[in-house]
Formats: sequence, structure tokens, C-alpha cells
Amino acid sequence: MSERQRVSSGSPFEASVGFCRAVRIGDRIVVAGTAPIWPDGHVELDPAAQARRCLEIIGSALAELSSGFGDVVRTRTYLTDADDAAAVGAVHGEVFGEIRPVSTMVVVAALLDPEWKVEIEAEAVV
Repeated sequence: MSERQRVSSGSPFEASVGFCRAVRIGDRIVVAGTAPIWPDGHVELDPAAQARRCLEIIGSALAELSSGFGDVVRTRTYLTDADDAAAVGAVHGEVFGEIRPVSTMVVVAALLDPEWKVEIEAEAVV
């Protein structure tokens, strides 16, 4: 059995809900749904800025586990408004355009915080 490595991003929900930002077991890394929260707790209202922040947090978690965006094989993006798909998709394309992981974008009724317009998950194989 491979050792489990965990990464925390400092989310206030990690301790209370009982999760971590990312887990690596062997060559597989799974990154939890990542919301667009800045360290001071604020959230930009622009959906593209939110997507960039989600991917920044994901990138940091991958780096802590000796990985990077080039190892990502799947992403899942959750939107609260289908009208934001083009803006969020463009940001996804800036990061993953050459990598081209499989990707799913889903419109949901709501996310945990009403200011969040996007949340992103990722999976990587190193």
C-alpha cells in the first residue's frame, strides 16, 4: 500500500468538514472541489477571476505533491450560471490548452457560498 500524502490549503472547512485539498497515493493525485477564495476570505465576483483563483489553488496543491498541471488527466467544473461557461472555459483553456485533460462542465443550482460562481476539481497521474 502506498503512503497517503495530504495537502491542506487552509480552507476553514477542512477541519470542520474533515477533508483536505488534495491527496496523493502512489502516482495518483485527487484535488477536492476548489472554491475561489482568497487568503483574506474575499471572493472576486468575475467568473473568469474565480476560475483563475480556483486553478491557482489547485496548482499550488499539485506542486506540494511534486506534480503540476501537465499531469492532470481530468477536471470537473461546476458553474451556477450557464452564461459563465465561455469565460470560465477560456481560463481553463489558458491553463490546459496544450495538456487537454478530459473535462466536464456542469451547471448546478448553487454552490456553498452564494458569491461562488465556479468550483473546480482535478485529478492527476504522475
